[in-house]
Amino acid sequence: MYLIRIPVIIAFFAGLWLLCAEPANAQTNAFSESDIVKIESVSAAEFQRRFRNTRWTGQGMQGITDIDRIPSMELRARFQTVFGDPTRVLDDLVFQSNFRMAEAIQYEYWFIINDTYPLMILDIDGPFARGLVYAVSVSFIDLMPQIKRALSAKLMEPTQLDEYSDIFYSPERQAWFRISYQDGEFGYTEVPRPERFRRVNLN
Repeated sequence: MYLIRIPVIIAFFAGLWLLCAEPANAQTNAFSESDIVKIESVSAAEFQRRFRNTRWTGQGMQGITDIDRIPSMELRARFQTVFGDPTRVLDDLVFQSNFRMAEAIQYEYWFIINDTYPLMILDIDGPFARGLVYAVSVSFIDLMPQIKRALSAKLMEPTQLDEYSDIFYSPERQAWFRISYQDGEFGYTEVPRPERFRRVNLN
């Protein structure tokens, strides 16, 4: 089910940013240092404008790192600890006119690496699968394995993790869940549809 939803998410990006042709340039410079800056929610529109002509791909991030081996709920806590709140959660997307619940995510983190390389990371299946969906520019695809290793190293540094609580809708299960790390415990619980989402079309 996880793999089935990936084309839907990529299609979502295509509709959101009107992907244009962008020449793929071979990257010959070594990626030596990583300045990984998270895009805050208030800066999302600026990020979209800056990279509006970007041609996104999910390729280039396949190499296995430490972050591919840990449970998704712990991974979310590590993102929270290192980078703070996600750039977007379900509340930020669900009321947009062109949003479909088949595109539901638990969270999205957007980054700019070394003030040059855009990276978007999505958790599309909540606690029910490991791994994330990555969206990167085809122009910098050769650098992505190095960027992923740098990101993994940064995320694995903390020994104490920050708490979080997310609402997630699983289209495959047609159910709502609260996913959290609270009082040192990871967990998820099926919950009734939150009141603020009562009028949301689930089709």
